[in-house]
Amino acid sequence: MHVVIADSSQTVLNVISKQLVGNGNTVTSFSDGGQALEYINSDEHFDILLTGLELSNVSGLELCWAADTRNQAAKPSYVIIMSSHSDVDKLIEALDSGADDFLRKPFVEGELLARMRAAERTLQAQRELVRLASTDPLTGVANRRTFFAQVGNALQSQKTQDTAQMLMLDIDHFKKVNDGYGHDAGDDVLREVSRVLSEYGLIFGRLGGEEFAAFMSNASIQEAFQKAEEMRQSVAALKIDFRDIQITVTCSFGLAQQIPDDNVDSLLKRADQALYAAKNDGRNKTIIWGTKHHQTTVEDAIYQD
Repeated sequence: MHVVIADSSQTVLNVISKQLVGNGNTVTSFSDGGQALEYINSDEHFDILLTGLELSNVSGLELCWAADTRNQAAKPSYVIIMSSHSDVDKLIEALDSGADDFLRKPFVEGELLARMRAAERTLQAQRELVRLASTDPLTGVANRRTFFAQVGNALQSQKTQDTAQMLMLDIDHFKKVNDGYGHDAGDDVLREVSRVLSEYGLIFGRLGGEEFAAFMSNASIQEAFQKAEEMRQSVAALKIDFRDIQITVTCSFGLAQQIPDDNVDSLLKRADQALYAAKNDGRNKTIIWGTKHHQTTVEDAIYQD
């Protein structure tokens, strides 16, 4: 586990670090509360925050609040407050501020490592709950709720308009797979298509049934069109083994470019309209929103009806 330690005493930091590293943990330590807060607020991963109450610049309670904010953003961590205070009010305040446990100084031999083990068990359970709530149970990719949240955050962080692109896609004639080979075969197809498309490193999720969506931030329409074509060809090249047969499928893609005041719903709606056009135009192709027919070059496709 990765443990962040914050304490004003360098001696305490050295003693705890030695114990934790000796038991296979990774440790990042801070004697300055401000530096610890900056680290917690970053995207750096850690599992446990072990902090004293009395720190320079920023208090241990403020570190608890910051860690609690990470938890609410589905980045579970476990917080243990360390203090030599015997004041019960201090303990209550720490727990109310987001701490999960309390460790009194000086430590009883073996207590620190026992609390680390308890923390690890709790974290495993919390992270499993987050995984179940945020992923599609069949394919393991982001579910609809998570995809919408991720795209919403990405749109808010966009520095300029018209640099984000939404791809919506579904598997062509998927009902024929289920009807012809059974739902187990359909499940295998969904899993394999998800696996291949999730490898492109985009924000990607299953919206439901055979429908998926992908989002590209800070990308031009040309780059998004090329990416969609690469993804489409990757799916078409799949040979999915099911019992004694091989199943092949294709996907149709609809592409929409961000416009001013877009939100997730409006951007996805236009991508869905483009997807509908792609399916009506013969399937297994990419159409950009606002075009009448499939375009072989993206330059010909950038206009609105």
